[in-house]
Amino acid sequence: MKLTFWGAAQQVTGSMYLLELEDDYRILIDCGSDLERSNGQTPPVEQPVTTGFFPFEASSINVVLLTHAHIDHSGNLPNLYREGYEGQILCTEPTFALTDILLKDAASLNQRKINDLNGSRKKKVLDKQVKLQKDLFLEKQVRESMESVVAIQFGRKFRLTDSCSVTFFPAGHLLGAAHIVVDVFENGQKKSICFSGDIGRKNYPLLVDPATVPHVDYLVCESTYGNRLHVDTESPEDALADVIQRTCIDIPGRLIIPTFSVGRTQSLLYTLNRLYTQRGFQPIKVFSDSPMGFESTKVYAKNIRQLSKEARDFFDENETLFDFENFEFLESSKASKAVSDYNEPCIIISSSGMVQGGRVEYHVAANIGNPYCTILLIGYCAEGTLGWRLLNGQPTLTIKGEEKQVLANIEKIDVFSGHGDRNDLLNFVQMQSPETLKTIFLVHGDAGSMESFKETLAEAGYPNVQIPAKGQSYEL
Repeated sequence: MKLTFWGAAQQVTGSMYLLELEDDYRILIDCGSDLERSNGQTPPVEQPVTTGFFPFEASSINVVLLTHAHIDHSGNLPNLYREGYEGQILCTEPTFALTDILLKDAASLNQRKINDLNGSRKKKVLDKQVKLQKDLFLEKQVRESMESVVAIQFGRKFRLTDSCSVTFFPAGHLLGAAHIVVDVFENGQKKSICFSGDIGRKNYPLLVDPATVPHVDYLVCESTYGNRLHVDTESPEDALADVIQRTCIDIPGRLIIPTFSVGRTQSLLYTLNRLYTQRGFQPIKVFSDSPMGFESTKVYAKNIRQLSKEARDFFDENETLFDFENFEFLESSKASKAVSDYNEPCIIISSSGMVQGGRVEYHVAANIGNPYCTILLIGYCAEGTLGWRLLNGQPTLTIKGEEKQVLANIEKIDVFSGHGDRNDLLNFVQMQSPETLKTIFLVHGDAGSMESFKETLAEAGYPNVQIPAKGQSYEL
C-alpha cells in the first residue's frame, strides 16, 4: 500500500492523507482546511497538475475516514463532494453532529463573502470573485456531505472491503474524536497503520482519556506540542477559581474569556458549574455569547454517555452539566451588545478563542480600556491575531479601525488546552513496541516542534521517524 501526505505536512493545519491499497481501493483520512495556504511557502515536493481543487481526482476516492470535527480536519469535505466524490464519510456520531454545525457555519461565512463580492462593481474585485468561488462551498454542499455520513462506534471493527477494516478508538481532545486503525491484508500478510488524529489530555474536563491503541506497523502521529509542556499543573477548577476570585469577587470586576465554540466553551461551562455546585462559589452572572457554542452544547448534552465517568456522575447527581444559577446564553446580537450595560461583576464567554472575528471582538473593544476588566486567554493564539497582540503586551490596539489604549488586565492559563503536550504525545507513541513499529510519520506541527519531538522519540528508542513533505509518498 502507498501513503501520501496531502496536508498537515510540516505545518499544523489541513490534515489530509491518502492511503492507496493494492486492489485499487483509495482511503482518504481527514479532509481539512489548510489555514496556512497564504504563507507563501513553496511545496518541497513537486505537486501533480490538476484542474480541480485537490491534488488528486476526488471521484477516485472510495471512502473518507474522519478523525474529528475541527475544521482543519473536516473543512474541505464539501469541496470534495463538489469535485465529484460520491462515497461515504465514516466517523463517530458526535463527530457527525459537531462537523455539521462547523461546516454550516463556514458555509454561512462563505455566502457572506460571495454576497460582498457580488455587491461590488469594481472590476478588480469581480475578477477575484471567480477565483474565490472555487474555494467557497455553500450549505448545499454541506447537506450533500452530511447525508453521506455513516456513524461508527468506538472499538468495533468496521469492514471496508474483504481485505481491509477500520477501528475507531477514543482520542480525547474533543467529543467524538478518534484514533483510527486501518488493518489491511495484502499478499497473505497483515499490515496495520494508526492515524492519531489530535491527541487529547488525561483528566480533561468532560472528555475520556485517550484510549490504548493496539500495536501497529506504522504510526501517523500529530506533533502540535512536540516541543512543549503545559505550564499550568493545577486542575482546571483550581486555575479558574483563582482567576474568578481575584477578578470578580475580591474586586467587583468583569472577566472576558475568548474561547472556541466547539469543545472549549463546554469545558468552561462544566467547570463553572462544578465551582458553583461543589465549592459554593458566589453565583456570579455568566454570559455565553456564541450561537455555535449554544448548538454545540446541545450535542454534548445529547451524548453524556460518551463523556468521562466524572462528568456522567456529576450529571446523575445534578441532572445537568451546563445549566446553573445566573447563567444565560445570549442568542441575538442585540442581547450580546446589551451586556455592555450590565454593571455587576460578570463572566463573558465568547468566540473566537484567538479574538479574531466573532462576537468576542465587540466585547474586547468595549472593555479594553476598563482597568476593572480582565481578559483571560485560555488557548493558542496565532501570530498576528488580536489575541496574540494582547498576550505580547501591546499598549494600544486597533480594533475594527479604531485605536484603543489597553488598560484591561491580560492573563493566560493553558489548563483548558485540548492538545496533549510532549509527554502526552510520547505516552501515546510508547503504546507501540520499538521492536515491531516500523515507521513513525510526524504530522500536524510546525518544523521546530517536529524536529524536537523526533529527537525525543530517538532518545526513547524509536529511530525510524519521518517528517514527510506535502505530496511525499511512502510505500508501506
